[in-house]
Amino acid sequence: MFNPDTIFKKAADSSFYLWLMNRALNRLIPFNGPHSFEVLEVSPNHIRTKLPFKKRNLNHLKGLHACALATLSEITGGLLLISRLGFKNYRIILKELKMEYHYQGKTNAYANFEVEEAWMKTEVIRVLDEQGEVMVPCVVKSYDEMGNHICTGTTYWQIKTWQKVKTKIND
Repeated sequence: MFNPDTIFKKAADSSFYLWLMNRALNRLIPFNGPHSFEVLEVSPNHIRTKLPFKKRNLNHLKGLHACALATLSEITGGLLLISRLGFKNYRIILKELKMEYHYQGKTNAYANFEVEEAWMKTEVIRVLDEQGEVMVPCVVKSYDEMGNHICTGTTYWQIKTWQKVKTKIND
């Protein structure tokens, strides 16, 4: 059976599981498939992702499209958070996304996001244990192959225990 928590943990040390995780992400999130996002590295406190420089990811000026870069920031922060917290225990949803563009991307783009263990424990896990929900900001920086800082995406994630999730207006 497909267990995303297990695949994420094993992907940190196994190129096969990293490959499997990338294939699963492209199938489970069909919207992202055409963009060919790729997780290059994953560990409990760090993730690195790639947005390829290809026709489907370009704007009318033949640079990386702003929306593709925004989605790269979203994926990068969200994947690290949910891989830390677990898919079964928490629901994570994008609440807000702020982008700041610095340089036109003319090659592959690479996004990095890192969390400190102490921050995860005090600002995320402790608050979730006490309140059942938390709003978490993630600052994701993206660079091109020459090291130019293309953009900074700040994603705000609403994380809740499944017991706190309301699916109807009158809940």
